Amino acid sequence: MASACSSSSSNRSTLERLPNSQIRILRTVESVRRWRRPHTLDQRMVALVPTMGALHEGHLSLIRAAARENHHVVVSLYVNPAQFGVREDLSSYPVTWDADAEALVKLDRELADDGNNLGRISAVFAPTTPEMYPGGFPGQEVDSKGSFVTITPVGEVLEGKSRPTFFRGVATVCMKLFNIVQPDRVYFGQKDVQQTVVIKRLVRDFMIPAEVVVCPTARAEDGLALSSRNVYLGERRRPVSTVLYRALRAAEDAYNAGARDRETILAAATKVTDDVLAEQMALAPEKRVRFEVDYISLADPDNMEELSTVDPVKGAILSGAIRMLPVEDPQPGEDLGHSGGPLVRLIDNIIIPPSA
Repeated sequence: MASACSSSSSNRSTLERLPNSQIRILRTVESVRRWRRPHTLDQRMVALVPTMGALHEGHLSLIRAAARENHHVVVSLYVNPAQFGVREDLSSYPVTWDADAEALVKLDRELADDGNNLGRISAVFAPTTPEMYPGGFPGQEVDSKGSFVTITPVGEVLEGKSRPTFFRGVATVCMKLFNIVQPDRVYFGQKDVQQTVVIKRLVRDFMIPAEVVVCPTARAEDGLALSSRNVYLGERRRPVSTVLYRALRAAEDAYNAGARDRETILAAATKVTDDVLAEQMALAPEKRVRFEVDYISLADPDNMEELSTVDPVKGAILSGAIRMLPVEDPQPGEDLGHSGGPLVRLIDNIIIPPSA
């Protein structure tokens, strides 16, 4: 079966389904609208789980949550080029249609056997870029001309500062997906916390009749936030990649111990990253792992602006990003990760909840 990102004719049969399932494959805007119309008339709740494929347990947990609360779940599989910068990893981003299809079919059977669910996976929306950008893809440069949605100032700080076209691409493709699917609810993971703030602002400011549901971050046993990009890490970098989560946990511990000022809270996180990097740099080149801290943030939960002091009544968001650099002096037979182990940028966050 062709990849979700490969070219496909716009007049494909809308009766195409994932193998051994009743899950419809919808590849065009018109096919989605034809599928959606009767569910509107029947007043059936439709949920959307937007993904770029390379599905992992984090994605599946979002689908499970959507199936518990809605009659129909639509999963989009589309690698959106607009949210990649000109020098980012679009060409090497994992495209795993067969594995994704198998995971969705397996999950749908699980949902069928679970009596606690209101619905199941009804459709996969797998468009091409010409379908999503009918006027032609405008490009990935900061000064590209075209039809974009920008959410500022929240989209300009933190991730938006490091990746200036990222949230423009996210907001644009989400606006398109919301208009195409017209979901009653949309599901996102907390791992991309700034993205959830941007999407909530998008829905509010453009009066989109959809509820944004944010689900907890899915993590590996050692705490690493699940991400499609984790496949790039390889065997040497993977154990060290938890450094960001450990740093954020240290900052959280400082807050729970009574600290409220920015300097004390973030100093706890910085100590963890500094200590781990010092330990790694003391190792021989064929054993060590190098990384760079992009940022560690203590921000307002509503607008992602940096805080000097946490108001316990309002809470805060601890977040960060690190760049795991390619391994130094790779050894014969060493598993470097997907696409030879390029630079991997990891993000994570911890929510400091408001006090009662």
